[in-house]
Amino acid sequence: MNMAMRVALKFMRNSALYRNVKSRHNFCTEASTASTQTPPPPIPKKVPHVSKKGRLLTAATIGLLIGGGAYASTVDEATFCGWLFNATKLVNPFFAFLDPEVAHRLAVSAAARGWVPIEKRQDPPILELKVWGRRFSNPVGLSAGFDKNAEAVEGLLGLGFGFVEVGSVTPVPQEGNPKPRIFRLRNEGAIINRCGFNSEGIVAVAKRLGAQHGKRKLETSSSSSLTEDDVVHGGKAGPGILGVNLGKNKTSEDATADYVQGVHTLSQYADYLVINISSPNTPGLRQLQGRKQLKDLVKKVQAARDEMQWGEEGPPPLLVKIAPDLSKQDLEDIAAVALALRVDGLIISNTTVQRPDSVSSNHVAEETGGLSGKPLFNLSTSILKDMFILTKGKIPLIGCGGISSGEDAYKKIRAGAILVQLYTSFAYGGPALIPRIKAELAECLERDGFKSIYEAVGADCR
Repeated sequence: MNMAMRVALKFMRNSALYRNVKSRHNFCTEASTASTQTPPPPIPKKVPHVSKKGRLLTAATIGLLIGGGAYASTVDEATFCGWLFNATKLVNPFFAFLDPEVAHRLAVSAAARGWVPIEKRQDPPILELKVWGRRFSNPVGLSAGFDKNAEAVEGLLGLGFGFVEVGSVTPVPQEGNPKPRIFRLRNEGAIINRCGFNSEGIVAVAKRLGAQHGKRKLETSSSSSLTEDDVVHGGKAGPGILGVNLGKNKTSEDATADYVQGVHTLSQYADYLVINISSPNTPGLRQLQGRKQLKDLVKKVQAARDEMQWGEEGPPPLLVKIAPDLSKQDLEDIAAVALALRVDGLIISNTTVQRPDSVSSNHVAEETGGLSGKPLFNLSTSILKDMFILTKGKIPLIGCGGISSGEDAYKKIRAGAILVQLYTSFAYGGPALIPRIKAELAECLERDGFKSIYEAVGADCR
């Protein structure tokens, strides 16, 4: 029960309720001390009224924490870990009542402060793989756009993602497009956003990643008890792999210079880098997907990366993120450039400007911006399959767009992806979604007789 009390007290110390109670206690103490020397102090300001719903939510949360602490004393760590993840289902629905961007900020803040569960259970062995010489405990990652400024990397990796991609990061801080700029299509499991690369800039992100990188190096160097046969998962920021997604400033006249600056500043902290040339919310950005423009851009960015000094592990892999709204000729051009320049990987895909029939009846679909979530699944998976065939399976592909179950992730892998990424489904489903997707994916692989991820990659393209 001591553990329960510690958990509850930690929550209260970070809550407005605790601060209000503490301030009133301090005032009364000071008043009693000064009463023999000075006249009575003025009446303190009235404590802000807490609504009935707020009190109920606070009480329910404290009760949940106390009950969880008591439960923890009677079960093993893995069981309690599962309980914690399932408990987030009770909290997640409250985010639906908030403005989408406010909910997003709260979610990032919670992960940054460690107010999210930590995955203590081992991933199914069948999900383990190695890509670009880096070990992934599982192929399920979080795509760029959630943690734009690298505020919550450690907390997000702790949720059990195999990798987390931060960004997009622009050289100079920018506000992005005017608000409101995020719109929910809850019934369709979708989101439309037109954020426009809102970013704190590479300097702020470099400071955060530098601190995390230093912490990781200390942890690694102190692990002297590991033997040569022990497998250490993770990269430069923690237990999982860290990707850094690079963008350009809206007013920049030299896109290449923006990406080069991002490489020079952030590549030392990244396990892989991404050139994002496919957001629909930055004017002119998607024009960089043209054959000549892409070839020139990739050459210069690769040169910028390779001219830096690297240790034994070498430079971080360089990937390109493309749009789903591409013609057959566009795909052929991108594949040709990727093969010719030996691009390390492609992410397929970003959001779409199309509005499939499944969302056309929703008035929110009229909003300008990129559509993500379930309605994007078929389109992005079709593009993924085409690109796997065009690149002849020689380039690692990350499947992104509409994944909300282990079966969805499995279909992406069969279409050619070696890794997959979530975003919209995570925004709706919360932390409990992650272990569920991993378990379902492992079941799908075993069901069809595959012994590893590698065996399933591109199975539908053979």
